[in-house]
Amino acid sequence: MAGTRHVTALSRQGEMVKTLVRIMAALALVALGLSFAGALHPVGDSLAVFRLAIAVPALLLVLATGLPRGWRLAGAALCLAGAGSVLGHKLPQAEPGALGVYQKNMFHRNSDIGGLAEDILAAAPDIVTLQEVSVENEALLDLLWEAYPTQHLCRYTSRSGIAVLTRLPTSGTPFCSEEIGLAVVQVETASGPVRAMSLHFAWPFPGGQPKQSAWLARYLGQGGGPAIMGGDFNMVPWSETLDDIADAAGFERAGPSRPTFQLGPFPLPIDHVFAPAGGRVEVRGLSGSDHRGLLARVRLTD
Repeated sequence: MAGTRHVTALSRQGEMVKTLVRIMAALALVALGLSFAGALHPVGDSLAVFRLAIAVPALLLVLATGLPRGWRLAGAALCLAGAGSVLGHKLPQAEPGALGVYQKNMFHRNSDIGGLAEDILAAAPDIVTLQEVSVENEALLDLLWEAYPTQHLCRYTSRSGIAVLTRLPTSGTPFCSEEIGLAVVQVETASGPVRAMSLHFAWPFPGGQPKQSAWLARYLGQGGGPAIMGGDFNMVPWSETLDDIADAAGFERAGPSRPTFQLGPFPLPIDHVFAPAGGRVEVRGLSGSDHRGLLARVRLTD
């Protein structure tokens, strides 16, 4: 009898573990499916940030559920689609262009202003887009003044300035939008006037990013000519948010995507450069920041 009771207890434990695995697999698949629902609700894009981190364990859980083969295949297909939608952005996407853009969230307490200035000068871009230009690190602008005499700084708080620097001729009136953290300067290129933009979005939902992205899509949709935009979007390239922004302005993102920010154990590509015909991007170092820089060689026409 004791042996029988022991076997029964083990059997019950095994069933409980199997049930728990199935529940965990179901929850992971729901979260993964919702990560594709950014067009319906901004929580979808919040989950999209961690899509790969959800898809991999979800796949392992699905394979361990013991469900019928058809259900396991369907769940595995969703997991592979989720992983593929992320990994595809890591592949080279376009040929480099002639116009150089250096994108950098400086970090308001940057500890290596001199090193960052050296890296920008060595890269020799035509346009520099900066975020978190604080009172403490604003000295960078002085270090770059000779090479980049046009410097448009939008100061919102002591730590959240947004700036566009350029060595190209400019025209028109520079623009600042405190509502979304945006600085705009019109530069003159060989292909004609282009708006150079620097952007810093808030965190995704439940943060203020959805309202900011809707505002920006409306602004870009009003026209105003071609634009180049570099920024800390706090959003991944496979999101609905970035798709909407690209569609509104006829942008293409310079690729491939590379991690620029470490959120705990998750390396995330949340800094981006957009241009009318995309381009090729390479990752630079931290240079005293918590974000890596990007050097994009973008194209204005195909």
